[in-house]
Formats: sequence, structure tokens, C-alpha cells
Amino acid sequence: MTTKDPKADKPEDLAPATEVAASGALIEPAIATGVDTAHVAIDDNPRERATADMNRIDLNTPSALASQEEQVVDHLKAEG
Repeated sequence: MTTKDPKADKPEDLAPATEVAASGALIEPAIATGVDTAHVAIDDNPRERATADMNRIDLNTPSALASQEEQVVDHLKAEG
């Protein structure tokens, strides 16, 4: 028979986020300092091999929500 740790279901006492990243994400100090980014399973530099064109793409733009046909028409109009 195993006994359950009474602390297992209690929330961890973490300090609140005090900083905001450029992306708008809240940075929680305990998480930011508690993750070993040198671990082989973590990509600590996801844009390392990205080109300037790849970094320019933003999928959170309203134009990305348009249909492909609308995007082609808009692109052709923009070309003149």
C-alpha cells in the first residue's frame, strides 16, 4: 500500500510574474531561472538558423486569417 504525499495537491508557492517579454509573455522568475536551457531536449535559441525573411513572418496578423485566394488577390494588387 502506498501513501499519498499530502503536499502533492497543494499549489506551489511561486512568486508572481514581474517582467514582460517583448512577445508580451509574462516572465515568472521561478520558471525562468529554474529551467536548464542547456538540456539537449530544449531549444534555447529557436531562431539560430532562421533567415531575415523567416523572422519577418508573423502568423498572428489579420492577413493570415484571410483565405488563400484573398491573399493572392491582395498580393497581386500590391504588386501593381
